[in-house]
Formats: sequence, structure tokens, C-alpha cells
Amino acid sequence: MSQLPRRRKKSAIRVVRWYTSGRAKCFVCRSLRWREPPAPQAGKCSKAVVPFQSVELTVAEVETCFTMAAIIGDDGEPVNIFTSRAKGVCLILMNDSGMAFIFVFLDGVGLAPSSPTNPLANVPMPTLQGLLGGPLTVEQIGDRDGVLLAPLDACLGVEGLPQSGTNHVALLAGVNAPALHGRHQPHFPPVALRPLLAERSLFRRAQAAGKRVAFANVFTAGYWQALAARRLRRSASVIAAEGAGLYLRNLDDLRAGRALSWDITGEGLAARDPEAATIAPVSPQEAGERLARLASDYDLVFFESFLPDLAGHGRLDPDGAVTALTRIDGLLAGWLRARRLTDSLLIASDHGNIEQAATTTHTTAPTPLLVIGPHAGYFRHVRRIDEVADAILAALANI
Repeated sequence: MSQLPRRRKKSAIRVVRWYTSGRAKCFVCRSLRWREPPAPQAGKCSKAVVPFQSVELTVAEVETCFTMAAIIGDDGEPVNIFTSRAKGVCLILMNDSGMAFIFVFLDGVGLAPSSPTNPLANVPMPTLQGLLGGPLTVEQIGDRDGVLLAPLDACLGVEGLPQSGTNHVALLAGVNAPALHGRHQPHFPPVALRPLLAERSLFRRAQAAGKRVAFANVFTAGYWQALAARRLRRSASVIAAEGAGLYLRNLDDLRAGRALSWDITGEGLAARDPEAATIAPVSPQEAGERLARLASDYDLVFFESFLPDLAGHGRLDPDGAVTALTRIDGLLAGWLRARRLTDSLLIASDHGNIEQAATTTHTTAPTPLLVIGPHAGYFRHVRRIDEVADAILAALANI
């Protein structure tokens, strides 16, 4: 990079060059303060720089000129690196719009060995397999290059097959819900645990820490009508969201690209709701890009999909496992393409199911904890699903 001419006055901010790399923006300018140039020149970012939130430099340090970069250290914390330059001011800044954490909850995914009956080992998932060096199976457990895969105990010391009703509470509230309830309960949270979920959910505690939280899923008018008529009961995520006072998105948000359907593309939602059928479905990749865009306005974004569990129960089309896993892989590909380099994504589940095609019941297999991004190091100690919420809060404390 050529040296910039030395200037005595510092009152004006002059952007010298502008680069893009994905959605991240890189500015070369004469001050820590910057503004976007009116006619940027797009190209490839010349350095692999991880964005950071803020850096303080004295006028003397700026005068002596530093090239600034940021890397992620072994402990997962951002580390600022300063390299002195002889002349001129040459400061490289990435888009400082912040960092975010995306929590993708997938119902019914277990972590099992590779086998002919394991769809996770046999359905092509090129994005996920590229990150892990293989399929989402126990053989890939490990920590590599900002990607962590770990097995989580979903039984939590309670006999029987793990179920959604209690394990959703365990994931979102960080408590051993099956032990508190005395057994695993399917479908919806136990009545006795609903106040606890509303009061100490991940969402509410994140907000109490000053974090901005978003629930990315869309909810139709038909859903609220079914609740009012008692044809449906509130899910754990809705109880947690309402307890935190979160905004719950509607079809206008879905139409505007500010929400996602539980089935990722919106096709399943359209088949059940006439108004939703007026909204064109999106590709899984576009859905992933929406998640990335939402993250630019929030610190924590939550999205849930029940595709794997429905496929495991045989309640999707005959190729349900292929449909579910292909969409999930596309969602991940879209997020990776559009995300900021400072953002992290976590995938967790409540119990096993889709990993065993020979049965349509839940399994006692551990569930996968997959973390992608600079905050993966905060999850190395997590061994149970009821430890996920606290680990997310610890990661958020450093965002």
C-alpha cells in the first residue's frame, strides 16, 4: 500500500480508499473517526482483518502512524496488533458496527457415529462438511480454526428418552428442567416451570445485561388465534420471548425480509396459512443472509426450526431428511456468505432423532453443540444442554 501524504491539519476527515470483503467494509483514512465515501471503489480487502468494536489512540500515536489490525487470540478475545510505519498516516479500519451472536435451535438432532442409517453422514451437506472436514458425526468432534463441535448430554441424569417440553426449558433457561419436573415431558413446557422460564430465560437475562435481543421467527395471525382458542399451547421459546417482552415478528416482517419461517424457506408456512401463501418462498441461502442482516441490529438473534424432528418422525415428505438437512446447510451457507467476521453462530438441539433413520422415536444420543466464529472458545467447557444459556451469556458479555 502506498504511503499517504502527511498533512498538518486534522480537522477534516478524508477517506483515502475503501474496500469490501463480503459485507465487511474496510476504510483507509486519516483518523479513527470516519465516514463512508460518496462514491466508494469496490474491490477485495487487502488484509485478513477481523473487525473490532473500538480502539483508542492518542493524537501522538496517530501522528507517528500505525497500521491497525485485530486478530482473535487463543482465549477467543480480540487482540489489537499495532505495527509502526515510518511515514504518513495509514490506518486500516473495518466496519465497526459491532458483534453479534446467532443462536440457531434445531429440534431433534443427535450426534452419532457415521453409519449407513445416519442421514447426517449420508445426505450431502457441503457447507457443514467443509467447516468440519466431514459430516456432522462424532468423528468430527473437536475444536479447529474457530469451529467447535462438542457432544452435549441431553438426558440430564433422568431416565427415559429426552423430550422437547422439558429440554427446551433446559436450553433456554439454563436449568435441569427434567430433574425439576421429575421426568422428561414432551411437546410443551410443564405448567409449573413456565414462570421460571419466563423469569430467567436467556432472552431476559441478556436484556438485563444491556444486550439487544431479537427473535427471528415469524408468527402468523392464525397462530395467535389458535392460542386464543386453546388449539395450541405456547412453546418454550414464545414463553421466554414474552417474558422478556421481545417483539414477535409478523407476516409484514417476513414479506420485508426481516423475519424467517420455521421451515427456513417459507414453503411449509405457506401450505398452512393462506395469507403466508401470498409471500414468495426464499432459498435457504437467502434465509441465512437474512439472519446475518438481522445481526447487524442486535447482539443476540434467536431462530428455531423443527425440520429435523419432523423428518425424524416421518412427518415430512418421503425424502424428509434430505429436505431438512439440505435447507439447514443452505441456511448456514447464506449466513457465512453475508455475516460480519466478528459474528458467531451456535447450533444446538434438545434431543436426538434425525440421526437414526431406523427408528422414528427420540434417541438418547448426545446432541451437537456447533459454534462457528470468534467466540467458539467460550463453549469449550460446555458438556450438557442446560449449560448452553450461561455460556452464551458469558460470550455476550464480551460482545
